[in-house]
Amino acid sequence: MKQAIVVRSDLDMGTGKLAAQVAHAALSGYEDAPADAQKEWKNQGQRKVVLEITGERALFEVHENAKAAGLPTALIRDAGRTQLDPDTPTTVSVGPAGNDAVDRITGSLSLF
Repeated sequence: MKQAIVVRSDLDMGTGKLAAQVAHAALSGYEDAPADAQKEWKNQGQRKVVLEITGERALFEVHENAKAAGLPTALIRDAGRTQLDPDTPTTVSVGPAGNDAVDRITGSLSLF
């Protein structure tokens, strides 16, 4: 099992902002997962991979594809208190779920 966090590389977020957005996505995706998947993922070491994508539309597509596949997913929008405008979509989590299921949605993306 694993979780993929997809980050928009076109936003030029600072390191701290990026880390916070990834953390929001990881936790929100975990909360969207069924209890048995949460437990299994935790027992396996909470494997995560951070991937990059360019553009808002591409980020939305990943989120929609994950939902259509029935996978846990969360779309994160920034509150706009620091570097980004309010409601800016920044990251999407896919999983935790089986490796193959996550890879069907995110396998073509590059590591961040």
